[in-house]
Amino acid sequence: MSERAVPFHCPYCGDENLRPHETDDGPGHGTWECRACLRAFHLKMLGLIPPRPTGPEVPR
Repeated sequence: MSERAVPFHCPYCGDENLRPHETDDGPGHGTWECRACLRAFHLKMLGLIPPRPTGPEVPR
C-alpha cells in the first residue's frame, strides 16, 4: 500500500465533508477535521489481528 487510507465518514456525525486537519506545526499525520460538525479527530492503526478459525468450535 503506497498511500495512507482516507476516512470516508466522520466518526461523530457520519458526514463526508472531511479534510486533513492542519495545526500550527503543519499537517498532522492521520488528523482529520469534519466541516459539518466542526470536530477534529485522529486515526491510528493499532495493528493486524489474527484471523478467526473457521469450522467447528475450538474448545477453550
